[in-house]
Amino acid sequence: MPSHYPNGAREQRWQSALALIGEMRRDPGVTRAEAARRLGMSSGLASDVVARLRGLALMDETPAVALGRGRPTRVLSRHDEGPVVLALDIRQGGWRSAYAGLDGEPHSVSSEPYLSAEPYADPEHAITRLRGAVRAAQRRFGHRLRVVSVAIAATVQRGRVVESATLGWRAVDLEDVLPVRELPLLVGNDATLAGLAEARSGAARATELSLHLSVEVGIGGVLVAGGTPMTGSSGAAGEFGHLPFGDPALQCPCGARGCWDLEVDGRALARHLGEPAPRDPYGYALDVLGRVGHDPSARSAVDLVAGALGRGVAGLVNAHDPQVVTLGGLGGLLVAAAEGGFDHAYRAGLMRFRREAPPAVVPATYSQDGAPRGALAAGLDLILTERGLDAWCAAVL
Repeated sequence: MPSHYPNGAREQRWQSALALIGEMRRDPGVTRAEAARRLGMSSGLASDVVARLRGLALMDETPAVALGRGRPTRVLSRHDEGPVVLALDIRQGGWRSAYAGLDGEPHSVSSEPYLSAEPYADPEHAITRLRGAVRAAQRRFGHRLRVVSVAIAATVQRGRVVESATLGWRAVDLEDVLPVRELPLLVGNDATLAGLAEARSGAARATELSLHLSVEVGIGGVLVAGGTPMTGSSGAAGEFGHLPFGDPALQCPCGARGCWDLEVDGRALARHLGEPAPRDPYGYALDVLGRVGHDPSARSAVDLVAGALGRGVAGLVNAHDPQVVTLGGLGGLLVAAAEGGFDHAYRAGLMRFRREAPPAVVPATYSQDGAPRGALAAGLDLILTERGLDAWCAAVL
């Protein structure tokens, strides 16, 4: 809280403030009384902390719906003049942006296809357009914009893009999307961030260890433990699509052979149908999935791809022992269209002792917007530290 607190009291106040804000983020619509009860906090302390947070434009309250007699309570909510995170979601064919306050709920700002006749966008062109989006956010939010958080379909190592087979980029530094370098920039893999969103508020919310997989152009994902993505020693973990679960005769754009990527997306469907590799594997896969009900060749291709997906998921379950597996992107659609083909391959690939009660494989809650939601959550994590809140106080007091 403000610097006139003695150090010990100030730290205790920040801890109480962060705990209340955390309850608001975890459970939208929670009342102050219920949040205090869960945290073992007295009603007087909760009232005092919320009042101070309101003065700092970090939290607000609205009247709760009255359910009977008794003293009315208040619902915790973000403050309309509070900190903001901007998320940029970069994928094949275009990008989109969204912002969120401390509640983490995304508000769409803009989306744009890449202006290029080539299948992959020029990174310099994309960075120029993204920089424009950041400038527009700065004009709109001023000092309230605290973090820019990027989700990208790429291998990310130590906050830098190493390679994106999807975009055709290599060794791209995204620092130039920032008009001013004082603004913190986070860069993360899109599937990793989607898994973070599922673990925090989606289909894996109630679990301690979850595995998220997202099928779009290839397959990526992340293992999430206690709400924290396991990203490896350099941040590049979760490249599950480049496990050698596929045909070793096939060369992947990443440089390896036999990648699982090549067995589970639109490229695999085209290969099974004897058609040329599609420029847009995601759109092509949606088209094939739409034909399953009346086209036997499409059904056969989908069954083969769903089987490859199921076997790979079984291998990852054997390796990581998650409580639940969430499937984003095309994953849920492939499972549904295969009508049991995925389930058969999944169970057949599990070790015998797992088959009686295998981890559930469920569709992601945020199948289409998990990456920007996760990017926003990661940005808010940076703000919601003692250091981040001290910086906010310095900006508003």
